[in-house]
Amino acid sequence: MSHTPNELSEEFPDRVEQMSKLKQENAHFSKIFDDYHEINRTVHRAEIDVEPTDDLHMAEMRKQRLALKDEIWEMILADTK
Repeated sequence: MSHTPNELSEEFPDRVEQMSKLKQENAHFSKIFDDYHEINRTVHRAEIDVEPTDDLHMAEMRKQRLALKDEIWEMILADTK
């Protein structure tokens, strides 16, 4: 299988342990973490034409991925306070 870009461990390499802890301790974080990975893989498959999609759907999926990443980042920051 090819490398999937935009994995959270690459986006936030210095927060891998914190994300692992949050995933175990916070059900909402765990859900959005999993949702992010699911949409990220779907976007990647569309980008490499394994599962092609139209431009509008691709844009919507990318927006969804970005919104999830933003929410994840906010939860990471809140956990450090």
